[in-house]
Amino acid sequence: MSGCASASRLLQAVRGRIGPARSAGRGLTCTAARPELHRAEGSSCLTGKVDRFGGVTVDLSRGGVPADISEGSFSSLLQGGGSSDSLLQWRAEGKVAVWLRVPISLARCAAAASAHGFAFHHAKDDHAVLALWLGDGESRLPGFATHQVGVAGAVVDESNGKVLVVQDKNKTKNAWKFPGGLSDPGENIGATAVREVFEETGVRSEFRSLLSIRQQHNHPGAFGMSDMYIICRLGPLTYDINFCTQECLRCEWLDLTELAKTSHTTPITSRIAGLLLHGLEQGFDKIDLTMEELPAVYSGMFYQLYYRQLPPTPKS
Repeated sequence: MSGCASASRLLQAVRGRIGPARSAGRGLTCTAARPELHRAEGSSCLTGKVDRFGGVTVDLSRGGVPADISEGSFSSLLQGGGSSDSLLQWRAEGKVAVWLRVPISLARCAAAASAHGFAFHHAKDDHAVLALWLGDGESRLPGFATHQVGVAGAVVDESNGKVLVVQDKNKTKNAWKFPGGLSDPGENIGATAVREVFEETGVRSEFRSLLSIRQQHNHPGAFGMSDMYIICRLGPLTYDINFCTQECLRCEWLDLTELAKTSHTTPITSRIAGLLLHGLEQGFDKIDLTMEELPAVYSGMFYQLYYRQLPPTPKS
């Protein structure tokens, strides 16, 4: 991840977003909403946006409560009795969960909510989201992101059997590795590989295929969460190196045969080097997982499917 082309990115948890859950056991979601004080018939309860799973989201960052509201006053809005008992009203309406989006400026409201059973679900940038399960039995609310996604690009020059590699700065061992970094939210892994390679090395490239996926749990660089590390095969569009000196110690086009045998690399890099050598000799169709974009079940959306494509069926 380059500190030259852009500011150093913070480690991010992979990239799961709070959205409609796909299993019956975790069928609730947090959806942005506009809170307001409901004044009808003398009521002063909080209201928010209801999702299709029977939950309600109250977003305090959009207004609806005074900026100087006290912890005690907000506590009364949640459960004050009579017409000021939001929790009582939500239960009466059959709501099964409440999501409370609290900006930093109203952090005292989080303290008030915790006294009524709310717990932190996640925090991001300038707000925290708390959740309270109101339904029967054990909570079925989905957890927040548990993974981060790192992507590297193996840029192979097929004309001479060389691959682009770097040595990171500030590492205990200066091992050769493929340039890469963390994928941004909403960014396809192929785009991440191309971007990271350019930011670290100055070489432009294009996505060809997916080569490997490494899974690691309790990753120290991911705040103890799980980590997915994906290596893509890229084709070079340019060849001149102009690497980021803030992040990289060295950058070279290295012969794949040498990379596969050297001790100055990582186990995963040497194995992928061997895989690429096999692809050069036998054809990349023997090692590639190619990508196909397909329409999702959600209208107007698409997803990327990475798989080993079958050879064409001979016509009879």
